[in-house]
Amino acid sequence: MQLSDKKATLSFSDGSAPIEFPVYQGSVGPDVIDIRKLYGQSGMFTYDPGFMSTAACESGITYIDGDKGQLLYRGYPIDQLAQNCDFLDICYLILNGDLPDGAQKTEFDSLVTNHTMVHEQMRIFMQGFRRDAHPMAVLTGLVGALSAFYHDSTDITNPHHRHVSAIRLIAKMPTLVAMAYKHSLGQPYIYPKNDLSYTGNFLHMMFATPCEDYKVNEVVERALDRIFILHADHEQNASTSTVRLCGSSGTNPFAAIAAGVGCLWGPAHGGANEACLQMLEELQANGGVAKVGEFMEKVKDKTSGVRLMGFGHRVYKNYDPRAKLMQETCKEVLSALGLENDPLFKLAMELERIALEDPYFVERKLYPNVDFYSGIVQRAIGIPTSLFTAIFALARTVGWIAQWSEMLSDPDYKIGRPRQLYTGSQVRDVPTQR
Repeated sequence: MQLSDKKATLSFSDGSAPIEFPVYQGSVGPDVIDIRKLYGQSGMFTYDPGFMSTAACESGITYIDGDKGQLLYRGYPIDQLAQNCDFLDICYLILNGDLPDGAQKTEFDSLVTNHTMVHEQMRIFMQGFRRDAHPMAVLTGLVGALSAFYHDSTDITNPHHRHVSAIRLIAKMPTLVAMAYKHSLGQPYIYPKNDLSYTGNFLHMMFATPCEDYKVNEVVERALDRIFILHADHEQNASTSTVRLCGSSGTNPFAAIAAGVGCLWGPAHGGANEACLQMLEELQANGGVAKVGEFMEKVKDKTSGVRLMGFGHRVYKNYDPRAKLMQETCKEVLSALGLENDPLFKLAMELERIALEDPYFVERKLYPNVDFYSGIVQRAIGIPTSLFTAIFALARTVGWIAQWSEMLSDPDYKIGRPRQLYTGSQVRDVPTQR
């Protein structure tokens, strides 16, 4: 970041001396006021619930312009990346800062491919989970347990260890998610195959059985790969901030990523696409397209308790650029699988049409987000709703580990320690007789 010529001055109405703060500029986006010395100079903290106006770190990985509906990975627009790259290209880009050339891609793809297997004792560890456990509960435990199996790469002060951990996490996450799915079915785990692509390998581990092989559908493979790309990173969201905060204590990378998985599980974050599909299924069961207008009227009535899932975003105040790409992918998959008349997709299109025309939604900028279509695509592929958030975690792992590594390389890195506005009881004595 670059020091600006501007200064910010904080003045007080009680006549106290004003305080001047430096202003820094990023390469793009809003400037930031450096308030690190605020408490020392004034004895006061800032108050910003939800970090609505607070930059907690400096980062060069992802940038979002919510007003323009723009998402950049290392400066590249998400639409160009989704149309011209595969997921491992994106992983290389996010980790290293640039897209790989031919030789770099070959080497990186081979490196990831040869780390997809997990320690055989992980199979025994899996047996401790109930068959009906939520996949995210299983995944949180599995990712955390990796530190017990791969403790030879947990020295966070060693750049080589950090790199090895990053490769291991990216490579093994599809295997862990597929194991969680197979465990829920009571089916044997399927080992990775080195002759398949990253995404093709995941589909094979998910849907193959010892009884018969699984032939990867190219359209389905490309669609899931795009879902991975669109979810790879998204600036300082709740789970990424959790990974950074957890990692700031100096814990190992597997523990930090496990914390991110736990945060992602929430319905307001990674669970949103699961909630969106459940909304569509409930609407279909209660009248389908014919009842969409009535449903949307209930959404506008704040006393009805009816929520519209898959619309609006904390950051985007325009159409989510990932949603446009996901809509195209949704049409391709449904067509390839002969599901063009899928009732949930028709419902989704009608909800979108109303939301883009009705002044209530337009004025509030409640546009469809990426969760709106990704759930339909995954359902068409055959992925159960309960696994949607685990798929999200799989894709976001590269963003988490890159953000974690970036934090550790920052000379201003400190353990995270948010402050508070205390409103509890003041000092009081314990009664001698009670």
